[in-house]
Amino acid sequence: MTGNTSSPDVASQLIAMETAALERWCRGDPSGYLEICAPDVSYFDPFLPTRLDGLPALTAHYEALRGKISAARFELLNPLVCQAGPMACLSFNFVSWGGNENAMRWNCAEVYRQDDAGWRLVQTHWSFTGAAG
Repeated sequence: MTGNTSSPDVASQLIAMETAALERWCRGDPSGYLEICAPDVSYFDPFLPTRLDGLPALTAHYEALRGKISAARFELLNPLVCQAGPMACLSFNFVSWGGNENAMRWNCAEVYRQDDAGWRLVQTHWSFTGAAG
């Protein structure tokens, strides 16, 4: 993991958490993400006109998507973890393939906060990757 500005243990842990949540997401199960979110999570989605604030709002949005997302495979590329005390940001590129579809390409930045429960997502931001490649 080149370029990480955090301890290797923190970077590995956050990337593993994210990968596990993505594995479930790609099978139509958003609970993997909901389980790692803090109650005060905020969320930006390119399909929504405004930010969602709080776990109840995110849960309602994700429950409407349950079973509707499917990707045959995915790649989490170029992960970078920057840590400052109990806060860490994981940014990466995400590519997914759903059967015969062309690849969907995304940018993601996830801000995690460490508390007594461990690392929890407090801000999640997804956007489309601008350049096809």
